[in-house]
Amino acid sequence: MLTAIEKEQGIADEKFIRLLRQNKLKVTQPRLGVLQIVSGKETAISQPELEKLLGDSVDRVTLYRVLATFEEKGILHKIFDLHGTATYALCSTDCDEHHHHDEHVHFICSACNSIYCLDDIKLPRINLPEGYQLTSVGINAVGLCAQCKSLVK
Repeated sequence: MLTAIEKEQGIADEKFIRLLRQNKLKVTQPRLGVLQIVSGKETAISQPELEKLLGDSVDRVTLYRVLATFEEKGILHKIFDLHGTATYALCSTDCDEHHHHDEHVHFICSACNSIYCLDDIKLPRINLPEGYQLTSVGINAVGLCAQCKSLVK
């Protein structure tokens, strides 16, 4: 008999398999592993962090390829932290390989450098001058996350 955790993991795997197939990608353990880790995180995650969590199961080159493919296909979006390190978070279900629709605020904690996607805060409409074409918008808010704020008294 499956435990609740095993059932939940099976549902997650099925969801990720559908996502990969929907994007015409082969279902591989490295891709499933990245999706499992990223989906389980409250914050964006860097490639070095992913590498540590995946251990020997995925080599660095494969991980770079997975991240690049996922970004290209609109599965992940990239956010740079305060040190210029690329971090990754899941895209919204509205994203695809032709258009990213992750137009929300990213909150970066100045103490722990964690990045949170604030999906509920939508960006204002940007009216550009004639002849300009908007391809993406990114707004980063910097401050203290709830956990770091609670440590500062």
